[in-house]
Amino acid sequence: MLVILLAVLDAAAFWYLAGRDHDLVEPLLGTPVGQAVYAAALRRDAVALALLDLPLLLVCGLASYALAVVSVRPLVAAREREARFAAEAAHELRTPLARIASLAQSGRAVADDAARDEAFARIVGTAVDASGTISDLLALVREERVAPKLSEPVDLGTVARTAADAAQHDGISYDVNAQAECWVEGDARRLRRLAENLLENATRHARERVSIGVARDDTQIALSVEDDGPGVPAELRDRIFERFVRADDDERGSGLGLAICRAIARAHGGDVVLEGRNRFVARLPRFEPT
Repeated sequence: MLVILLAVLDAAAFWYLAGRDHDLVEPLLGTPVGQAVYAAALRRDAVALALLDLPLLLVCGLASYALAVVSVRPLVAAREREARFAAEAAHELRTPLARIASLAQSGRAVADDAARDEAFARIVGTAVDASGTISDLLALVREERVAPKLSEPVDLGTVARTAADAAQHDGISYDVNAQAECWVEGDARRLRRLAENLLENATRHARERVSIGVARDDTQIALSVEDDGPGVPAELRDRIFERFVRADDDERGSGLGLAICRAIARAHGGDVVLEGRNRFVARLPRFEPT
């Protein structure tokens, strides 16, 4: 469309300039010199119009390219979010799905009706947690805050002990030192996932021991998880909470657990930080139950 418009304008401009040049040399057009002057004027007009068109075409081309980049960028970002969602979903749903499979197998093997009913009840609870996980992952992919859906008093010490009991791993000892009455306000399921992700991260890097602490002060509750492994490499400490960031020797991790921990903590008005080489601390506002 732009080329056609320029061609029409150039034709109109050339017609006008040719007419003007014709009027100027009309007395000499009957001579060879006049015809040569007129032909040279026409060539000059054509070259001048072409030179005027080149910058305009260049500017329009650059503008079109910039518009194309801007238009495609949301599509590229959407594809990246889809890829992140797939990876995060696989990471977060792997554990509950494995639990469901294990519970189903054990429930099928037992003959006692009460034990079977208990297994089915645990399957239902795990499935509900997995459904909530999907909602959190969608929020992360869309770069939204993971806002707590529930607001209730939660004893972070109990959450830490429960997570430590579920994280038992051969060859690793878990030491829990939790003060009493360490209450925060928020979503118990998501706070449990925060603790579980911190413990899972520590377990992958620990040699023999993981230490879990829950302490309170006047305004905050601190949940700390520390392992006796080599610690986070110095070059990754400023980026360890970014998605997909992990050490080269961490083959089991996907680089998503800590990012989710930080999103959950910040949604509860707190944060998660790395202190030293291998001590992760989540600090949340303290809640005083009435």
